[in-house]
Amino acid sequence: MSFFLSQDIPLMTKLLEIVYMLIGIICIYTAIVNIKDKENPSPWGTGVFWSSVGIVIAFGRWIPNTVNGFLILLMSASAILNLVKPGKNMAPTKEETKQKFDKIGMKIFIPALSIGLFSLIFALIGWSALVGTGFGVIVAIVLLYTYSMDNKPKVFFDDAARFLSIVGPTSMLPPLLAVLGTIFTMSGVGDVIANIVGNIIPKGNVNLGIIVYALGMVIFTMIMGNAYAAITVMTVGIGAPFVLAYGANPVVVGMVALTCGYCGTLLTPMAANFNIVPVAILDMKDKMGVIKNQILPAIFMIIFQIIYMIIFQ
Repeated sequence: MSFFLSQDIPLMTKLLEIVYMLIGIICIYTAIVNIKDKENPSPWGTGVFWSSVGIVIAFGRWIPNTVNGFLILLMSASAILNLVKPGKNMAPTKEETKQKFDKIGMKIFIPALSIGLFSLIFALIGWSALVGTGFGVIVAIVLLYTYSMDNKPKVFFDDAARFLSIVGPTSMLPPLLAVLGTIFTMSGVGDVIANIVGNIIPKGNVNLGIIVYALGMVIFTMIMGNAYAAITVMTVGIGAPFVLAYGANPVVVGMVALTCGYCGTLLTPMAANFNIVPVAILDMKDKMGVIKNQILPAIFMIIFQIIYMIIFQ
């Protein structure tokens, strides 16, 4: 309680912690639902995974690091041993879905748009975009409830648990990979890359540096699954010493280098939230179906962005 009452902690930090607590509570609820689910082939393994995730996300700030580490290891062990399974699918039937759509219609998209809208508004006024996203979700829930007040509020928890169960451990890849990017940067991976690239790229050849920087962003994002994790390492190792150091415009290069990384996002299963989660939710037969349809757009975009950086550097 002292954390939330402290005058020294910014308001946005406090609100963001509340968002994390809500996310954690939903994960814990998912654990309880799966443990009680008699149709789940691995109820306790699934429960251990989601409860560990929920406790770390919701209360990790107040838990000793050793305990947090143990919970993360417990979570990882459940996933590695393939003990995390989806339980009973409580999705509405086609008839129920059609009945609801006939009642609500295209208004169903307004709650979804509210999430992005509030995230953007919060970012533009200098507040936390993550808090804005959380606020947008709450607004979306209120709107959805007004559309169909015959449903109990519990339906939102049940659907959240259902989707988390469908996605499974894959949902944890993005945050874990983001942490890995920070570890790589702190451990000096960028300096190692700089030494390797220094033996390949002639000093002062900015155009060649841009090409290697852009392709490095693509490749490293494919490995990390996250362009934000890749750009810190690639900028330290290639962008700063071989591109920006020779007078290239940091605004142009930095902005486009990040979008070069997004081309790698289109090509890797490590970007689970983009390329694997939709496969799970839509129950696609081809597990690589999303990636296969993104190969040509990704190639076109990376070529265009390299040319753009070379022209406007």
